[in-house]
Amino acid sequence: MAHFVVENEMQCFALIRKLLSFLPQNNEEEPPIIESKDPPDRTDEELRSLVPKMPYEPYDMLKIILKVVDSEDFLQVHQAWAPNIIVGFARLSGRVVGIVANQPLHLSGALDIDSSVKASRFVRFCDCFNIPIITFVDVPGYMPGLEQEHGGIIRHGSKLLYAYCEATVPKITVIIRKAYGGAYCAMGSKYSKADLNYAWPTAEIAVMGPEAAVNIIYRDQLAEAPEEERERLRTKLIKEYREKFANPYEAASRGIIDEIIDPAQTRPKLIRALESLENKSEFRPNKKHGNIPL
Repeated sequence: MAHFVVENEMQCFALIRKLLSFLPQNNEEEPPIIESKDPPDRTDEELRSLVPKMPYEPYDMLKIILKVVDSEDFLQVHQAWAPNIIVGFARLSGRVVGIVANQPLHLSGALDIDSSVKASRFVRFCDCFNIPIITFVDVPGYMPGLEQEHGGIIRHGSKLLYAYCEATVPKITVIIRKAYGGAYCAMGSKYSKADLNYAWPTAEIAVMGPEAAVNIIYRDQLAEAPEEERERLRTKLIKEYREKFANPYEAASRGIIDEIIDPAQTRPKLIRALESLENKSEFRPNKKHGNIPL
């Protein structure tokens, strides 16, 4: 239930002051802009090596966030709950942004019921107070299993898709690695009305992972292959699938991705994107709202 936990009263007051520094006085004002000492054109070559070469090896998404935002200053919200997704406030060149990011260190970054609710509430909060949303994606899909199905993963998972679609603030997405299936659609994709979608060269964008796709598409071919040759054939087909389909270049050719960027250039790219979307406006009928799947 608690968004923040602190040790004592003084820490509580300090945290409240910090939180309020990211927020406008009301929903009709813009978030406060401060002068940043962190250069807007700063690049970081270490970002090129943070994602492991092995596609299923975990890494800490928080390190990427801290290297991109101003002065490594990031205020996490609900830090101890649903750690497979990260949400919080930061600044880019002095402008307040809300960050939503999958965390591969927990459940491989998959979306479950709790993380979907956590992220969708944060997206809606940012939209309430005119805070642009930056999304970092590395999601293998929605969490499978009877417990998730009986708990309503489809209903709760759709809340995140709804929140992104309804939000009218600037929405910028960076695909870091995996972006699979319906979970990718819900994580600030073009399908959920994101304004700009960037991808690192390490991005894999597909309906499902290469291993699962090969097992389905080439099921008959694998079954007919001699047992001693089957694994070698599967490895070959997975490699071909990844090279042909699960890459950002194929997605970019179809307009799903706006640009494939050098990871070291992520910060200046996001800052320029925010500047270009500064005067974004989107008409909505007065005193009307959609019907969120509660």
